[in-house]
Amino acid sequence: MWKYIDKNQCNEFLLSLSLIDEKDKNKYLNKLYAISNNIENNYKIHKVKKRNGKIRTIYEPNATLKHIQRQILENILNNKEISNYATAYKSNLSIKDNAKKHQHQKQILKLDIKDFFQNITFLNIYNTCFPIYYFPKSIGYLLTYLTTYNNYLPQGSITAPYISNLVMKDFDIELGTFCDSKKINYTRYSDDMTFSGDFNPSEIINKVSKMLKSLGLELNYKKIHFIKNNKRQEVTGLVVNEKVRVKREYKKEIRKEMYYIKKYGLLNHLKKIGKSKDEKEYLNNLEGRILFVLNIEENNKEFLNYKNTIKKLKYNNNQK
Repeated sequence: MWKYIDKNQCNEFLLSLSLIDEKDKNKYLNKLYAISNNIENNYKIHKVKKRNGKIRTIYEPNATLKHIQRQILENILNNKEISNYATAYKSNLSIKDNAKKHQHQKQILKLDIKDFFQNITFLNIYNTCFPIYYFPKSIGYLLTYLTTYNNYLPQGSITAPYISNLVMKDFDIELGTFCDSKKINYTRYSDDMTFSGDFNPSEIINKVSKMLKSLGLELNYKKIHFIKNNKRQEVTGLVVNEKVRVKREYKKEIRKEMYYIKKYGLLNHLKKIGKSKDEKEYLNNLEGRILFVLNIEENNKEFLNYKNTIKKLKYNNNQK
């Protein structure tokens, strides 16, 4: 389709994408190519410590690149469908929706993709998101450069979540169809794959491992979890043995804080925990955790009462 397109036509196509707010054609093109040729200089790198003590690297695009990526996401990528088996990074789905597919099952198998984002390569992205049958080759390459860092998918960029789902689309459909044929429930939440039902876990592990290798990805064998229903089964942090609910430890901590607030009063409680100067921040944080529980367990009367209590405390705090 693009075999006979010339340079001027390519530039006009690129201009039509409106990736940056620049009316001057030459400045528009020069700016885009300048950014794509020095893409690493347009990110700020953050090192975030995970719960297990390991470090996660987050790549934050600068304002200009963030705008470009948002345009790519909204005007190009969002028009592409992703698999129904993918449950992360969808505006109408949450971790609860992911977990609900695995409630009240005989057994659950959880698998993890090793170094997921950084092993999604430039070619994975180009071939999946900006291929030659949709874009002239030079523009497809440019768009891929604008959504990568050092030739891989940077976690933290605007486009990374949706791109990851697009790259995994064929994988999800093939694996999901296989699981459906065996009456196994399958979902993938980013790099976390969950299988539930009655099945041979070794068969699934071997199949997934082979399929991932064909994409240049690898199964993280240190994070394989097989849980029968006589143990607590968790999916994306939620308990699913009978119905989807929040872990009792999480609720216990909130319950304890609410008890101390009621017993000693908010200000005295904050003094005891060394947060007397952070009243507003503390209430917002506590309210957020209560609302998280209610998002999962919407009819939990105890936490509905907590919600009303926090609302009154915030109102009184605002009247000061």
